[in-house]
Amino acid sequence: MRNAQMALIAALTMLGAAAAAQEAGEIWSLEGLDAPESALHDPERDVIYVSNVGGQPLDKDGNGTISRVSPAGEMIEADWVSGLDGPKGLALHEGTLHVTDIDRLVAIDVASGEITGEWPAEGAEFLNDAAADDEGRIYASDMIGNRIYRLADGAMSVWLEDEALEHPNGLKVVEGILNIASWGAGLREDATTEEPGRLLTVDLETKEIVPFGSGEGIGNLDGLEPDGAGNWLVTDWVAGGLYRIDPEGEATRLHPLAPGSADLGFMAGDGVALIPMSSEGRLVAYRLASP
Repeated sequence: MRNAQMALIAALTMLGAAAAAQEAGEIWSLEGLDAPESALHDPERDVIYVSNVGGQPLDKDGNGTISRVSPAGEMIEADWVSGLDGPKGLALHEGTLHVTDIDRLVAIDVASGEITGEWPAEGAEFLNDAAADDEGRIYASDMIGNRIYRLADGAMSVWLEDEALEHPNGLKVVEGILNIASWGAGLREDATTEEPGRLLTVDLETKEIVPFGSGEGIGNLDGLEPDGAGNWLVTDWVAGGLYRIDPEGEATRLHPLAPGSADLGFMAGDGVALIPMSSEGRLVAYRLASP
C-alpha cells in the first residue's frame, strides 16, 4: 500500500512539474516573415494576423503585406493581403481589420481578405498602432508627430495633439480610456529618447492625459495588451524585452528579447504573448507565468 501511495505522489509531482514547465517560456517560433510589426489574435476565427512592413517603414513601395498564422505557429497564408506600403498597427472590430499604413488607415474585410476602405491621415508623419473603441471608432498613433488620429463617421482627423503624449506608440481602449505605451519624451534622430517611455491614459470624453500608476519610465515602448489579470504587457523595441506592468505602474521584465521586439498580440485564453521580432523576421509565442 505504501509503495502505491509513493508512486501516486511521484506521479502527481511529475504532472505538476510538467504543468509548470508548460506555464512559462517560448512555445513556438515562426520564421520567414518580412519585417513583422504587429500581431493580433482573432478569437472568433482563431487566427493570428501579422503585418509585414516588407522594407523600410516609411517607404511607399507596395511591398507591405498581412499574413495569417495559426495559433500553433503554422503559416496559413503569407500574402493574405498584399500591395500595402508599410503596414503596422492592427485593430479588429466586427469583422473588419483596420491597418495603419504610414499616413493612411486601411480597412480589410476578414471574411474575404479584400480592402474595403482607405482614409488618408492628413499631416501624419508615422502612423503606428491602432485601436478600436466600443462604438467602432478607430484610433491611430502618429508616433513622430505626437498625435492621435481618429476615424469616426467615415472621416479621419486629428483627435488629440500634445507633447504630453511623449511620442505615442501602442494603443488600447478599455472602458472609455485610451491606454498608450509611449516611446518616450525627447525623440532623437537615432530613435532613442531623452526620457524612457511609459504608460499613459487618455479619457475619451475629456482628453485628459494622465500617467498610469506611478508613471515610471520603462523603455522605448511598442506593443500594449492587457493580460486579463489587471496588468499590462508591453514590449521595448530599442533595448528588447517583454514587460508586465502592474496596476501601480511597476514594471517586471519577463523575457530579455532582442532589439526589434514589436507590437505584441495576446491570446488571453492560453496566456500566450505573440511577439513580432522585426529585425529577425519571425513571430515568437511565449506562454506567460501567472502574476
